[in-house]
Amino acid sequence: MLIPRKYQSIAVAAILLIVSLSILSYSAVNLTETGLLRKMVLEVAAPVENLINTSLTALHDAWKRYLFLVGMEDENRKLRRENALLAKQLNQYREGYMEGMRLQRLLDIKSGFQTQTLAARVIDRKHTSLFKTILINKGTSEGLRVGFPVLADKGVVGRIIETSWHASRVLLLIDENSNIDALIQRSRAQGMLQGAGSSGCNMKYISRVEEVQPGDVVVTAGLAGVFPKGLLLGVVSGVSRKEGGLFQKIEVAPAVDFSRLEEVLALITEQGNVP
Repeated sequence: MLIPRKYQSIAVAAILLIVSLSILSYSAVNLTETGLLRKMVLEVAAPVENLINTSLTALHDAWKRYLFLVGMEDENRKLRRENALLAKQLNQYREGYMEGMRLQRLLDIKSGFQTQTLAARVIDRKHTSLFKTILINKGTSEGLRVGFPVLADKGVVGRIIETSWHASRVLLLIDENSNIDALIQRSRAQGMLQGAGSSGCNMKYISRVEEVQPGDVVVTAGLAGVFPKGLLLGVVSGVSRKEGGLFQKIEVAPAVDFSRLEEVLALITEQGNVP
């Protein structure tokens, strides 16, 4: 049977290897001087054996590297899962810490009031063109009523306008339907703070003769009985006096960033159900 051309060299090498191994085995039993034929066979067999041994060693090393890489890949997947879990836990701890800091600031405000207070979480926002409100997760079951003032750590948020058993809607002081008795803290000039939507608030009914400057602090006047006196409302951001007008046009930037509200503090006062 003829051997294909591409396998002939392999066949010749195999035959030579078999012959050389036979001669070497025979010589190992019968130790004699190395003959010419044995020398020639040994000379041919040595590189063939070296090639085979090198190939087998390379194959063995490649297999070891493959097993090592498979093990490393499994270890990497395990480490990635553990890293993702630790990152998730770290984020939860960070969120808990930040929430604790916000609640601590609310508790610091709470200590300044004689009336009972209730912390609540913001669960929804409605900042449409018509209404500026938020929804909190406490209601009549926890003692809240329509008209109760609502605060944040930075200042006044607004007042409750609607309640259910476990939720309440708060009208923000920037809503155009919001009107709060206010005064300029420095000059004690009194007026009415009205919401102006996304523009913030306007302070109305301040006489032209009163001295009002940008940067003046605006606080609650406490006249209507809804908000205690002295609560921070905002800061004067602009003042203009029209010729012939009786009152100044005063723009006020609210102290509270309503887009970032997460927790609030409701004051449980005796003046509930105030329209």
